[in-house]
Amino acid sequence: MITEKEITKAPDRPGKSALREWVDSVLFAVIAATLIRWLFFSAFVIPTPSMENTLLVGDYLFVSKLHYGATTPITPLQLPLTHQTIWGTSIPSYLDWIQLPQLRLPGFSEVKRGDVIVFNLPVEHPNSINKYSTVLPDLHPHPTDLRSNYIKRCVAIAGDRLEVRSGQVYVNGKAEPNPPRMQNEYVISANTAINEENVFHKNGITDYASIQPDPADQGNRFAYLVKTTPALAAQLKSLDFIAAIEPVFSGKRLKEPYLFPENESLSWNKDQYGPILVPKKGMTVQLNAANAALYGDVIRNYEGNEDVTLADGQVLQHGKVLQTYTFRQDYFFMMGDNRHNSADSRYWGFVPMDHIVGKAVFVWMSIDPDPVSAFRKIRWDRVFRIIE
Repeated sequence: MITEKEITKAPDRPGKSALREWVDSVLFAVIAATLIRWLFFSAFVIPTPSMENTLLVGDYLFVSKLHYGATTPITPLQLPLTHQTIWGTSIPSYLDWIQLPQLRLPGFSEVKRGDVIVFNLPVEHPNSINKYSTVLPDLHPHPTDLRSNYIKRCVAIAGDRLEVRSGQVYVNGKAEPNPPRMQNEYVISANTAINEENVFHKNGITDYASIQPDPADQGNRFAYLVKTTPALAAQLKSLDFIAAIEPVFSGKRLKEPYLFPENESLSWNKDQYGPILVPKKGMTVQLNAANAALYGDVIRNYEGNEDVTLADGQVLQHGKVLQTYTFRQDYFFMMGDNRHNSADSRYWGFVPMDHIVGKAVFVWMSIDPDPVSAFRKIRWDRVFRIIE
């Protein structure tokens, strides 16, 4: 039996100091934010006009990791909540001393045609930096999971045969539905100077330029090159001072430099492109000269192969010429909705599945980087807009 005298009072534990409370709160917030960012969704901002008019420069997005499944980090030695560099500096935020195999957690959706997707830019692979520096001059080598985040629309999935004819995307021989806010290039002929504020800015046209009118357009003394949607082009055409508005597409057999793949026998351009077969996991291809140009970088850089080299239109492994190859993962073909102002798969090739980050879901904030007035700094009509 325990007597009252034998009961001793436990010593009081000293309370946490204000500094300790603050440190614990910050640590908890960082851990929670890191887990949410890894498993559920991340926030991104649009820096370039390649997805206009679907997404505008200054749009802030939520990107879902749940759709396709979150991936485990390849580069674990990294400061939390950073990507490539420490905030506000050019100091790397990671060490690549350790590289782990990547695993993808289950998602509730496969990548589908028409999805707007954030991915790591494949051509920041060390083997590709010099090859694509003309198209993308600010390339720097990074590990797979820390390559620059790009956002484009998936227009073809693994196993699809893609072709672009006069700006229209065809997949497996059928015309794909165009994004509702897709932009193309148009020439506007007018019989008077256009008030840029009232006509262009008011209608959300930010990419335009005055050009020399076609001498064949009698009486039309003014001409403009604009990038806009088909619907807005039709609306502008109804204005009484607009004489004509015509889409601009590159003609067949007009060869455009720097397109993918690098092959002198191809006379392709951004509006007349393909056909091209997108690699699919388990698909086997014959490696002739044309396929070596098309799939050589994929085999060397993204399939986990060792000692692969490309030379004289051939793919070699350990010095032996490969006659066939079977792909180990799925690939995708991405294009920007601003079809005449987008450095996309037409210029640098396929996106591997292990580079897919997530699906862009909605715009939660939109800030105009060049507003007409301070009152128009926030684009209220775009806040909480679902991405189509």
